[in-house]
Amino acid sequence: MALNLAQKKEVVAELADVAAKAHSLVAAEYAGLTVAQLTELRKKARESGVFLKVAKNTLVRRAVEGTDYVGASDQLVGPLLYAFSVEDPGAAGRLVKEFAKGNDKLKAKLVAIGGKVYPASHVDVLASLPTRDQALAMFAGLLAQPATMLVRVLAEPATQLGRVISKVGEQKQAA
Repeated sequence: MALNLAQKKEVVAELADVAAKAHSLVAAEYAGLTVAQLTELRKKARESGVFLKVAKNTLVRRAVEGTDYVGASDQLVGPLLYAFSVEDPGAAGRLVKEFAKGNDKLKAKLVAIGGKVYPASHVDVLASLPTRDQALAMFAGLLAQPATMLVRVLAEPATQLGRVISKVGEQKQAA
């Protein structure tokens, strides 16, 4: 179904709004996927906070002008599915990677993050980025590590003294 000019402007405005807020973009070829598979992919995208859209490449090129994803414009060729990570930078990468395991028809074409465009092989790198909660847990662990080490260092002399007293007691009991 062809879009009229007003509908095209609406699609461009929606994509531009999402692209301005998104952390990363994964463009993937989806030719050969069934409607049921695409519906399942869309459901998983909603659950993981990924904005998923199938749109004409010319509309997407217009939408990403002035955003970090403008560098990807020249590589937008063929029927593509666009996955924008809105909440978590690695969410789109994880979605495409996981879905592609069971559906060989879905193939990542490019990854864009931080104003740079990477080849499809970088989907694994993007997917391995920690979630916000994981990053906060790692940061808390780093902050707690010096305190833990300090407690161990301060407790070690008392522990050693206890071992010495125990050994002396054992030796006196044996004698």
